[in-house]
Amino acid sequence: MRDTKTELKLFTIPEWKKEEIYLREQHKNGWEFVKVDFIGLYHFKKCDPKDVIYQLDYNPESVKQKEEYIQIFRDCGWEYLQNYVGYSYFRKSASDMDGEEEIFCDDASRLDVMKQVFKQRMLPLLCIFLLIIIPAILMRSQIDTPVNHVLMVIFGIMFGLYLVLLIKFAIQFWKYFESIHK
Repeated sequence: MRDTKTELKLFTIPEWKKEEIYLREQHKNGWEFVKVDFIGLYHFKKCDPKDVIYQLDYNPESVKQKEEYIQIFRDCGWEYLQNYVGYSYFRKSASDMDGEEEIFCDDASRLDVMKQVFKQRMLPLLCIFLLIIIPAILMRSQIDTPVNHVLMVIFGIMFGLYLVLLIKFAIQFWKYFESIHK
């Protein structure tokens, strides 16, 4: 029987809660989270099934004062696992939780994190979309060659992917915003 496994999972930026639940369920099923790398490759090792809470904190600045940052969470009983694309991964046994389950104290803090993610991740994607992909499609639409048709398909696919990403993030952000302002 294998002692490790790797799964491909894609979580968008505002889906941190789904990712935390996914990691918790894996641990309950006897698979301890080891790391995530590349684009959504989650690595696990076999363990005894246990209820473990996983939390993600988006703080790209934590790398600058990494030891101090990690120590704050250690003092509260959280085990630091890794940094990955601006997120820090922590875990703690559910039996050690003392009632609190969030490393964030309120919804406003989480909303601030989402705004920060939007500024640092989605705005650059939006700029690429508006300044490169759309002009490339408009310029290529004027040329009628076989090579250009292939390029138009490639740019069309990129256009679709970017549009889906931007719309999905906007919808998720709006839903979260609405949920905490009810």
